[in-house]
Amino acid sequence: MATLADIKTLLSFEQEIIRAERPFDETLDVDPISYYDLKQLVLSDEATVMVAEVGHNIIGSGYGLIRDAKPYLDHKKYTYLGFMYTDPDHRGKGVNKAIVDALVQWSKSKGIYEVRLTVYNDNLPAIRAYEKVGFKKHIVEMRVNVDR
Repeated sequence: MATLADIKTLLSFEQEIIRAERPFDETLDVDPISYYDLKQLVLSDEATVMVAEVGHNIIGSGYGLIRDAKPYLDHKKYTYLGFMYTDPDHRGKGVNKAIVDALVQWSKSKGIYEVRLTVYNDNLPAIRAYEKVGFKKHIVEMRVNVDR
């Protein structure tokens, strides 16, 4: 699990995620932007931030955050996964799977058995990586830019 001592590295991962996702989302504001309150996620009882390390170097990350489900669903809570990042030199080596597995185990330890994440529709490498660890497409979110 990540600690506050890891924040500097985690913030650099966040910027790499944003850089990689920019081509998929024309609605992202100009830099600098931030997706996450990493300090709060590390400190929260309702979240965990997992990291993968080689030696003393962090090479991957992901968080699990407990959220309330919609009242019409058959589960009251679910774990939302985000901040999934693997250093380019370590991709294709099972790092993402290890992080997802750890987050799923954490979710189960909290008594939560529904796990979800979001991914850009055109981010095919990410979709393949998530499908490889058992995720299935569920809902497609759509948008339109209305003239002002």
